[in-house]
Amino acid sequence: MHISGPEKALFYLLTAISLAIMAYQIAQRARLWMTGRPTESRGEATTPNQWVRSFWTYVIEQKKVRTSRKRSGAPMHLMIFYGFVTLFIGTTLLAINTYSPWKFHKGTYYLVYEVTLDVMGVVFILGVIWAFFRRIRMGAYYAPVVELARESQDPALGKQAAQARRAPLSQGVGDYLTLALLLILGVTGFLLEAARISNITRPWDWASPVGFLLSQTMPYVSDGDYKIIWWFHAFWVFVFFATLPQMRIRHIVLGILSVSGAPKRSIGKLRTIPMEEVEQTEQVGVKLAKDYSRWNLLSLDACMECGRCTEACPAWGVGKALNPKQVVQDIRASMGSGEAVALAISHEALWQCTTCSACVDTCPVQIRHVDMIVDARRNVVSEGELSGSAATMLRQTSSTGNAWGAPASSREDWMKGLDIPLCRDGVEFDYLFWVGCAGATDPGAIGTTKAVAQLLKKAGVKFACLGSEEACTGDPARRIGEEFLFQEQAAKNSSVFEKYSVRKVVTACPHCFNTLKQEYGDFGASLEVLHHSQLLANLVAKGDLLAAKPGRGEVAFHDPCYLARINGESDAPRAVLGQSTRLNSDPDPTGASGSDLAEPLHRGRKTLCCGAGGGRMWMEEPPSQRPADRRVGELLATGAKTVAVACPFCRIMLDASVKAAAEDVKLVDIAEMLRDANA
Repeated sequence: MHISGPEKALFYLLTAISLAIMAYQIAQRARLWMTGRPTESRGEATTPNQWVRSFWTYVIEQKKVRTSRKRSGAPMHLMIFYGFVTLFIGTTLLAINTYSPWKFHKGTYYLVYEVTLDVMGVVFILGVIWAFFRRIRMGAYYAPVVELARESQDPALGKQAAQARRAPLSQGVGDYLTLALLLILGVTGFLLEAARISNITRPWDWASPVGFLLSQTMPYVSDGDYKIIWWFHAFWVFVFFATLPQMRIRHIVLGILSVSGAPKRSIGKLRTIPMEEVEQTEQVGVKLAKDYSRWNLLSLDACMECGRCTEACPAWGVGKALNPKQVVQDIRASMGSGEAVALAISHEALWQCTTCSACVDTCPVQIRHVDMIVDARRNVVSEGELSGSAATMLRQTSSTGNAWGAPASSREDWMKGLDIPLCRDGVEFDYLFWVGCAGATDPGAIGTTKAVAQLLKKAGVKFACLGSEEACTGDPARRIGEEFLFQEQAAKNSSVFEKYSVRKVVTACPHCFNTLKQEYGDFGASLEVLHHSQLLANLVAKGDLLAAKPGRGEVAFHDPCYLARINGESDAPRAVLGQSTRLNSDPDPTGASGSDLAEPLHRGRKTLCCGAGGGRMWMEEPPSQRPADRRVGELLATGAKTVAVACPFCRIMLDASVKAAAEDVKLVDIAEMLRDANA
């Protein structure tokens, strides 16, 4: 049994041609990627060490896929991935042994090699078969239900429709052809191995258990028959190489580049646009796809179209038009076309994003959906195309320094009768207590502000407030897209911090917390920023305060997106409530909680958004499409009679939904509960 010289030459030629076809197609896309601006600046570009760490974490360990809920088909994807990678590595090692001076295919290594490839080949085939049946089952069930849901006038959409919206798996002939091709490669590989063993049986062929057992069911395979099987397998290998860039499975290659080269800034930090860039480009933000970074454009082609981002999206979950997966597809389709991104996405979907980053957190290839949406918003806002209540909020922030439009003097109204120390009075302090617009304006949030101040005093913490010198951090403006109003606010506040030598800040607002911690460094502010739950948890741990310990099942805690998901803090609020649950490091916080709290299914970094972020607090919301209603429904389903929050935005958004759903349920901040426990 052997392949003749001319046959080998033909094989090498066809292999080279198929690889060249693949490389040409990738090169065509790479030309489009390179039309983007250079990837990241200000120390955010990926270093070699970071590249290696990301490659190991997200490619080798498959962290994002492993931590997905089982319903997402994570085990199936892992079987296909690890099976494919093992077979690829095995084929590469065989080629090295065959065509290089190093001959290592022998002894114990060879036996382990053969067993490993056979086992992982079976794993690969089973994964592909699983994917076939999963796609058929989901396609048969979900597609008609989604269509029915979109035509329905029922605001609730019904249970089945809601499930369908949470599972937007792509369906198409190409998906089935891809799976068929993978299955053919796996099956013909084993068939070829069995044919070789049938033709020439060697004592160690037991180390290839699948091929050996299969060969026992086959008649003797002649040299001619073996060559037919060999060429049949080779043909499908050529087809695989040539069509890979056109198949969704291209993410096996492009995903490696995407996750390894992703910007290393936090998902809570948006890119700061320098004025020099505006002067050079004569525009703000992204108008055309080419205005994104090269990495952004690459990541669009790496998209798996798995739908995890859409499944996690709070806007999509309540029936809105925003579909993060479709956003990626629409921007990708606009690459090189000259179509404005804001038009490709659709105006409606563009403004429905709450910037909660659930899509980014769950994406296996690290696509930054929020960054791309906000960049498109920046351009729209700079062109003066934003109107309504959101535009009013921007004018209020610009004129008064308060997103609600309240005058600066009103920031001290909550202090009356509390003897609150002020920085301008020259007092010594360890922490600046940053109150925020909501904390100084909204009645419910003011209750939280007072509780925090009273607790800090009781614990003997030296703190001070800015009072009328405090202004909006600019978070709502930046997320809506008014980048330079944000930069104006950041520069103004940073100068005040420098004036009073502020080094430590505590705030009850996760949005202020994120902005001060993640984004103010670009404006010269070097701060240690704590959320009030973190400082209060530290005080409880030291014994300066007693933890609030509600009865088992009495309280359900709602994790704020900007605290739990974006900044990875879920434990501190629970510690304030006397719980030792560790969710910060939990890869799947939707499992058993081990807590006395009445924990909802979505908690920790998997929390459900209240709908306030991204400037949505100041935008009109159809009554039937309020993320807060969905979240409150899940919180009340726990049976708790108290809903605890740790964010003024969440409190505002959930308040109306709680009152509409249950008159006997209280909505309180964890600081208020802690104050009552220490009264």
